[in-house]
Amino acid sequence: MAAPQTETVAHAPTAERAAETDATTLGKPTTESTEQASSGLPQFQFQHWPGQIAYLVVLFAILYVLMARVFAPRIRRIFDERAKTIGDAIASAKAVQAEAAAQAEAARQALADARAASQKTAADAKAKAQAETKARQDELEAELSARLGAAEAGIRAARDSAMSNVSAVASDTARAIVEKLTGAPATGEQVSAALATLEG
Repeated sequence: MAAPQTETVAHAPTAERAAETDATTLGKPTTESTEQASSGLPQFQFQHWPGQIAYLVVLFAILYVLMARVFAPRIRRIFDERAKTIGDAIASAKAVQAEAAAQAEAARQALADARAASQKTAADAKAKAQAETKARQDELEAELSARLGAAEAGIRAARDSAMSNVSAVASDTARAIVEKLTGAPATGEQVSAALATLEG
């Protein structure tokens, strides 16, 4: 009877230890159950949402400040410079176009003035040439008229001289004929009668 009691006493602590182990196991989760509980994504667990929202708010505030104070002014400045450059280029192009149009109009006006001046110069030269030609022609006509008058006067003088010479020659001829026919010197009456006969 003594041996069985000893075995019961010897196994008693083991039972108590097993009970304590079961109680500990029931009270605390094991490592496997803890790993299974934490295996989901943290952002989908409600207990992490307040921290995530605060983090997102801080990031949004930082990004907003950066955009409002750094990036937006730079972008606005870039767009303003680009708009100013484009505006200046357009204004310069319009000014150059206006200047080119003014120069073209001035060149066209100068060409018209030069054409009118050349036409006037040509007309003046033609009129001057015609006037000089007419004056020269009148001078030549006057000179020719003077020469013609002098020639006519010379011809008249030569004719008168010739006529006077003809009368003298005729008188001499008549006197010679009378002398030859009569054998005596001819008188003035005989010469006049002979000339009258010749003229008749």
